[in-house]
Amino acid sequence: MLAIRPTCENCNKTLAYDSEEAMICTFECTFCKTCVETVLQHVCPNCGGGFEKRPIRPETLLKKYPVSTDIVYKPVDLIKHKERIDKT
Repeated sequence: MLAIRPTCENCNKTLAYDSEEAMICTFECTFCKTCVETVLQHVCPNCGGGFEKRPIRPETLLKKYPVSTDIVYKPVDLIKHKERIDKT
């Protein structure tokens, strides 16, 4: 079950459960579309994988399967991230 994290890990932008801007990697690292496209260059800074649009949990299931309230905020070290991208 996806955690549906509430914010972008890099810029801390709010990403509601039904956000069209939420992107995740295979480990559920969560970033906003803007950060994925402009800062991260479509490469996850945590695992090196790519991103996909986060699925939207149907509103009818939110009570039974609530979204996460845990905020993971760790801005990306841009120098290290560029080094990772340059190695691929």
